[in-house]
Formats: sequence, structure tokens, C-alpha cells
Amino acid sequence: MLRFKWETEFRETQIGEIPRQWEVKNIKSISYVNKSQNTNVSTDKIGFISMENIPNDGYVPSFEVVELNDIKSGQEVYPNTVLLAKITPSFEHGKMCVVPDIKGYRWFATTEVFSLNPKNNNDLKFIFYLLKHPALRDILENSMSGTSGRQRVPLPALKDLDIPHPSPTEQSRIASVLSWFDDLIENKKTQNEILEKTAMAIFKSWFIDFEPFKNGEFVYNSEWGREIPKEWEIKAIGEIANLRNGISYSGKEKYEELVEGSYIFITLNNTIEGGGFKPVFAWIKSHRLRKHHFLEEGDLIIPNTEQTKDERLLGSPGIVFFPYDYKNKKGVFSHHITKILPINPIYKLFLYLFLKFTREDSASFATGTGVLGLDINNFRVNKMIITPPSSILQKFHSLVEPLFQKIILNQKQIMVLRKVRDVLLPKLVFGKLRVVQI
Repeated sequence: MLRFKWETEFRETQIGEIPRQWEVKNIKSISYVNKSQNTNVSTDKIGFISMENIPNDGYVPSFEVVELNDIKSGQEVYPNTVLLAKITPSFEHGKMCVVPDIKGYRWFATTEVFSLNPKNNNDLKFIFYLLKHPALRDILENSMSGTSGRQRVPLPALKDLDIPHPSPTEQSRIASVLSWFDDLIENKKTQNEILEKTAMAIFKSWFIDFEPFKNGEFVYNSEWGREIPKEWEIKAIGEIANLRNGISYSGKEKYEELVEGSYIFITLNNTIEGGGFKPVFAWIKSHRLRKHHFLEEGDLIIPNTEQTKDERLLGSPGIVFFPYDYKNKKGVFSHHITKILPINPIYKLFLYLFLKFTREDSASFATGTGVLGLDINNFRVNKMIITPPSSILQKFHSLVEPLFQKIILNQKQIMVLRKVRDVLLPKLVFGKLRVVQI
């Protein structure tokens, strides 16, 4: 049974109020920092954790399986080690993780992280969540030195960082509560990956491989360069959907927090390379907003401006959803975003999956030399899409719509879980709220 209590007896310390029974220690007294790994280890595989593999949220990283000779720059790290980004902007983005403990693996990580190994029975995940505390991160950020844009946290600043220190038993209880949220978030993210892969597999089976229709009559289509089922057509995207860019805004119209009279603002920051939607929201308040600048939850969007050097963002589709506590039914989208509004609603999920499957082709409609942009007029006329009869589209839509409804529900639940975790974290690690029993 999970039981909490509000602490009432505190003592004042150099880091603020902490429970009377707790101590103040520094990181080097509870953890080895950048301790070298024993390289004489026999393993089957080598996992490499790059900065891109480290999440901004949660402690579970992805990794690449590599050959030892392929590692040009890296440090060997132990399983069950906290990795903390030490360089901007990754530190500011909150990049941290715990090195997995997978049998048969030897681990290397980017040199742009600190590695922390608990000592004296201190809890690994407690250290992880401790270093997520906003006040402690502010201290580390203020210690940074170096050139603009490439500043680093000095090693002594991390080692000498004063922290609240409960007993290892209480550390474990605190970490268990917080990791429960992260584990549930990770499970829902995994569910969503499976659900979207399922939808894509159905799409590919129906509209690329034509597996359910192979017993029907096929005809050669010169535009598609292959045979397609008879009575299917090849149409430009502009024939089945309206495309519109959002508002060209000024900096003073955009806000990072909700202000009275503002709307959720969908920008490039909400797009994901390859496809998907990122729930990191800004806000806009402007007297220049017009009807065509608005969108609704469930609308289909693509970025029309590139932020990467190799055109991985252009044309990556996403389906918009709003925060669980957003009361308005409308949001606003920027001029860097193109809203795709199908003439018939049954085209929406089909178009999302088609655009995701053909994203590289969409990127070929880019223009510009410095910052690449999608030529929307050319895209509207010459982006070709295979279009089956409406009866088939309706069956497909009915099949995949529940999958996407579950994806959006999971995303909203993830936002709730993150918010509760982030409210609890500072209270738990500084002892304002005590975990009495698990």
C-alpha cells in the first residue's frame, strides 16, 4: 500500500529546508563520477549511446549496436549508470538516462556526458531524479563555462554540488514512486509505436502491395509506373485536399505560457522528423488572426520549412492534438506549417500514412538555397497519390481510426503523468512530501 505524509519538521541548511533527519551531502560523496570501466570484459555485443539516443524525458535510452573499431570518440560506461549531458544545448534540454543492464552487452557513450555510479548503497534512480530537480539544475547551469553555444558544466561543479540526502531506504521509496510514472509513460509510448506500426503495416498491405485485391483486375498506370487495381486512380493531392499555410507572426505575438485571450500555437517545434506530433506547446495572441489561421484537434499538418541539413523534416506529417486541460476547441498554426484538410474526412488517416510512407518524395518539392522550403503550389499540383474507391477508403478508415484514437488518448495520458511526476519530484527529493510505505 502506497502511503505519503506531509513533513512538518524541517531544519534550515545551505540548500534550503530539509527534514530534520536528512543530511546535506555532495554528489562525490554518494556517487563515483566518470569512473573508468573495466575494459577486460567478454561480451557478445557493444551498445553505443549517442546524445541523440538520450531522451529529454524519462530514463530509458535507445542505442546502436556497433563494432569496437567503429567507436572513434566515446567513453566506456557501466550498466546501471546515470548519464548526464554536460554541454549546451543538451544539458538545457534535460538529456539524462540510465545505462541499460542487458546480458552480453558492453557499453560506450558519447564523451559529452558525465557518468555517475552510486556508492555506499545510494540509490541509482534517486540520483537520477535528484539531478532532474530544477533548482539543482539551475546551479549547474550557472556554473557553465566556455564559448557561446558550447558551454559545459565543469566537473568540480558537479562533484561539489550539495544535495539533500535521505537514507538509502527512503531514497529507494522516492525513486520507486517517480519511476512508476516514467515506466507507465514508457509503456504508453511503446503502445503508440506498436499501434502506428500496425496502422502502417495495414496501409502498406492495402495500398502499396495490394494484397487484399490481388484476385481482382489490374491495369498499367503510366503515372505510377506499375499496375494498379482497375478503377483506382492517381490524383494530385490538391484534388483531394485543401492546403493552407498558417499565420506569419511576429515575436511579440508568441508566448511561452498561456496568457488571457491566447490560443495554442502549433509551430515547427511540434513536428517530428519522419512523422508524428510533439506536444510541446507555445501560445499566440494577435489581432491579425483570421479564420484560415485556425485548426482543430485531429487536423493533419506537415512542416513546409526545413530545420535540418539533409531534409529530414520537410513533409513529415503529424496529427494535431491539444493538452488534456485545454478548454478551447481551436488552435492556431504558423506559416511554417501547412494544414492539409481532406475534402472527404475518410482521406485523413490514409493521407497521413501515405505522406509518412512517401516523405522523401515530398521533400523533393523543396526550393531555396539557405533555408529550404516546400513549394506548396508545386506540391499541390504534382504530389501524386493513389486513390482507391471511396468504399475501400471507408473500410480502411474504419479499421485504423480506433488505433489513432488510442494513440491520442495515450498521448494525453502521458501529458497528465508527466505533469503529476514533475509536481511530485521537487517535493519528494527535498522531503516536503515523504513516502512512508510502498
